[in-house]
This record gives sequence, structure tokens and C-alpha cells, in this order.
Amino acid sequence: MFLEAGFSQIAQALLWPVLTLVGLGFVYALWSVGALLMEALQRWRSPAFQALRHTPDTPLEQLELQVVRQLEPLRLLGRVSPLLGLIATMVPLGPALQSVAAGQGQQALAVFSGAFAGVVLALAAAAIALVAYSVRRRWLMTELVAIRMSRMSA
Repeated sequence: MFLEAGFSQIAQALLWPVLTLVGLGFVYALWSVGALLMEALQRWRSPAFQALRHTPDTPLEQLELQVVRQLEPLRLLGRVSPLLGLIATMVPLGPALQSVAAGQGQQALAVFSGAFAGVVLALAAAAIALVAYSVRRRWLMTELVAIRMSRMSA
């Protein structure tokens, strides 16, 4: 009983930090889409646009690391956000089920609504991040291949 109560307290303590991270992740996903659209506009206006900053003597390994650094936040958001959404859903379920058992259906409904809102935002953030990651990865890899080819022909 003591162990179960301790786990329950820890889980409840995680709820607000997790919901905060879900909210921040959603805001970051929206910001990333804006940045992606701005980059798309720059690429459309100037076909010579390159997101990879380099000089002719920049090692290819350093450019590859630059690609990873630029993509890593989106990749992590796409993978971690659904997990945070699951936590945001599961933590309130225990108290909500206790409310249902006690005949307090309205209170349980309010808890369920909040829990599901957290998972919806987390999944939306993950979906946005996945799209932004995929598009940016394609652009950056195309640039990297072009740089490699230009160095091989030089």
C-alpha cells in the first residue's frame, strides 16, 4: 500500500510539468512550421539558397553534424511528444475512475476532458514536427549531396 501510494504521488507530481512540456512542444511545433514556411519562401525566391553554412574547406563531417543539429529538435519533438501525451492522459485517469466509482460523474468528465486535451495537443505537436522534420531533412540532405558532388568534381 505504501509503495502504491508513493507511485501515485509521484505520478500526480509529474502531471503539471508534463502538461507544461506538452504546451511548450506544441508552441515549438507551430514556430517550426512558421520557420519552415519562411525557409520555403526563401528557397522559392532564391534557388541558390542554402541552409548549410560552409566554406569550401569545411569538412563534410562538420556539415553532416550541422544537419543533425538542425534536425534533432524536430526529431525529438516528434518522438517524445506522444509519450508526454500518454503521460498527460494516464495520470488523471486514476482519480477520474475513483470519481466514477464514487458516483461523481461530472467531476470525472472534467478530468477526462483535460486529460484528452493534453494528448490531442501532444499528438498534434508530434504530427507537425514529423512533417517539418521530413521536409527539412530532404532539403538539407539535397544540399549536402550537392556540396559533396561539387567537391568531387572540383
